[in-house]
Amino acid sequence: MSEHRVHHIFSVLQALLVTFLWSTSFIIIKWGLAEIPPITFAGLRYFLASLCFLPFILKRKYVDEIKELSPRQWYKLGLLGFIFYTLTQGTQFLGLSLLPAVSVSLMLNFTPIVVAIMGVVFINEYPSRLQWVGAFTFIIGIIFYFFPISLQGNQGVGLMIMTFGVLANSGAGILGRDINRKRNISPVVITFISMGIGSIILLFSGFLYTGIPQIGVENWFYLIWLAVVNTAFAFTLWNHTLRSISAIESSIINGTMLIQIAVLAWFFLDEKITTQEGIGMGIAALGATLVQLRRSKS
Repeated sequence: MSEHRVHHIFSVLQALLVTFLWSTSFIIIKWGLAEIPPITFAGLRYFLASLCFLPFILKRKYVDEIKELSPRQWYKLGLLGFIFYTLTQGTQFLGLSLLPAVSVSLMLNFTPIVVAIMGVVFINEYPSRLQWVGAFTFIIGIIFYFFPISLQGNQGVGLMIMTFGVLANSGAGILGRDINRKRNISPVVITFISMGIGSIILLFSGFLYTGIPQIGVENWFYLIWLAVVNTAFAFTLWNHTLRSISAIESSIINGTMLIQIAVLAWFFLDEKITTQEGIGMGIAALGATLVQLRRSKS
């Protein structure tokens, strides 16, 4: 086997590790929500994660780059932080406090479809036929998964929150692409500033609404793990793997998260999946992957 082939396989395995870490986040968050209010939990996770970037951001080239940012660039980065972290991550944690982990994951898979539609309006990116087929396939999978609709307790509220979260996540995707495609700000600076701003707003919002919680040792471990391993390390490793694997491979690997979360939720949270729900998830995962193919390639 050639050295290139070995390196490629290793990169694929690294990407699968990242999706596994991201999938475990749903389980860890569900555990932590028993003690930590959702908004505060989200704020703490991403604030701690932003601190992990300090050793890199303090390098001279990044310090100089931050000093040279224009007011308009600061505005866009602040807006990205508010939409992607304050709104998107805040609604995800709220959604997980009200819905099963698999339902939240399934709702988040709406994002590529909404992004494809928003792309037409805001940045003149038109979906291909394959993407439209993927969108139609995904919707069929969603209907199959939830039919017949039977919501219990606060699940209706949870679905409304996640619908708003999907819209926010999609808007963040469009704004993030607009910032990144100009290539005048390094990814490290974009991540550090947007994550820092968004997490601070989340954190103070949580403190104002629910006060400062008493957090036990176990949940501090969850927070640190989520921040250091599942956020800072995982995102860095994912970006590294994108140098070696194709857009199609990354989309397919990312699409496996829905199945991974379902298995983990069944094993650790006792969230059972019926045959109908399993088939619906599979159809939806295929559709979401098809929608991402051309977008990832571009």
